[in-house]
Amino acid sequence: MRGLEMAKPKRSAATSGARTKPTRFLLFIYRMPAKPTAARVGVWRHLKKIGAIYLQQSVCVFPDNAHIRREMRPIIGRIDEAGGEYHLLALRQPSPPETQKLLQQFVAETSRRYQEIIENCEVNFQKEIEFETFRKNFTYEEAEEIRNEFEKIVNWFNEVEERDWFNAPNRAEAADWLKRCESLLEEFEGRVYEIQEKTTGSEEPSASARRASGVRLVPSV
Repeated sequence: MRGLEMAKPKRSAATSGARTKPTRFLLFIYRMPAKPTAARVGVWRHLKKIGAIYLQQSVCVFPDNAHIRREMRPIIGRIDEAGGEYHLLALRQPSPPETQKLLQQFVAETSRRYQEIIENCEVNFQKEIEFETFRKNFTYEEAEEIRNEFEKIVNWFNEVEERDWFNAPNRAEAADWLKRCESLLEEFEGRVYEIQEKTTGSEEPSASARRASGVRLVPSV
């Protein structure tokens, strides 16, 4: 199935549930020049993308692991290029109350991101297929456009799951919605194939039909 191999989820549900929780944290403190604003925004966006939890402005914390340290390198390089300053500090084990507060913030942030995926599936993706079905817009072009949207959602889920260090709620529900979306998509592609088959009278399967018969790529829960 063209294009979806890169979107394949990186972990199964069993692997995700068994992952080891990080026990150490990194504290990152930085300062950027006021101008240009784009450089400051770029650093903030990059830090949020890799899972930063901001304790206050320009002060954030991560779990301490090799993957995060690698992802920090281009951010640090960007700060250096902009003439900024930073401190990347390994935290000693915080007190139990402080550790709990950090965990709660990480879980809340990841849970919120899963919820956004759920809402996107329910409000946007599902409604789009219902609308195109109502319009009887069973064309290859429309099926291709909807599949591209599905791939984006799967990639989005992968990114959130990769930083779900503390098994946040809503993961199972988000994965279930991906399954529903895939089923809706395959049903729509099947309708497109049937109509194309009747229209052309060709025995050669269309590209849409070949795609619909591919492997399932959403995670099992």
